[in-house]
Amino acid sequence: MLGEQQLCRNLGTLVASGSAPWLTGRTETVVSVDLTIANASAERLTEAPTEPRRLPRRERRRLARQDRLAAQLAELHHMQLLLAEASDVVDLGWVQHGWFAVSDESGRARLVSAHTLGDLEGHPVIGACLVGAVVHAAGGPPSAHSQLVQRALDLTWHTLHEDAGQPVRWCPSPSVRTAHIRDLTRWNDHPARTADDVTGLLEDTMSSAGRQLGSVRAAR
Repeated sequence: MLGEQQLCRNLGTLVASGSAPWLTGRTETVVSVDLTIANASAERLTEAPTEPRRLPRRERRRLARQDRLAAQLAELHHMQLLLAEASDVVDLGWVQHGWFAVSDESGRARLVSAHTLGDLEGHPVIGACLVGAVVHAAGGPPSAHSQLVQRALDLTWHTLHEDAGQPVRWCPSPSVRTAHIRDLTRWNDHPARTADDVTGLLEDTMSSAGRQLGSVRAAR
């Protein structure tokens, strides 16, 4: 009995001291975790987003001006195309004392005025006056109040009544624009007027648009 107690004490001493022969092959692994990267990533995620740097006022004004000039160039280019198409409409058929001429069910030409635009529905347009040609080239009466049509007519009136060196009034009041439309209509309906006069005015207006394009390009 005493021998067994002594043996247990000896075994405890060997284990505690690490000197037990069957434990000499034991290996210990130490794991070290670096949390620096994880902490840094977490800090970046919690940081408030920074606002984009605001451009200086002078630079903002310069960019805004460039945008306006680019828009003017595009509009003048489209205006030239519109006026060219309006000239083609007049070449196909020109009318006086009405905006359009349509072919009715019997094949006869019928005049359509600003007050009878409903007659256009279902009938092909076979002719137009000066103003009607510009409206028709833009897509018909629904486009009559678009900026492109209104400014094309502004430039047509300017070409007819003003010197080439005078600035164009692109944004006249509604009453002034209405008066300009009446002027163009009276000019179209003059007894001595011809289709060639109308196409000639449209071609001159295209040239006016070209001069405006040159001025805008020079301003860039």
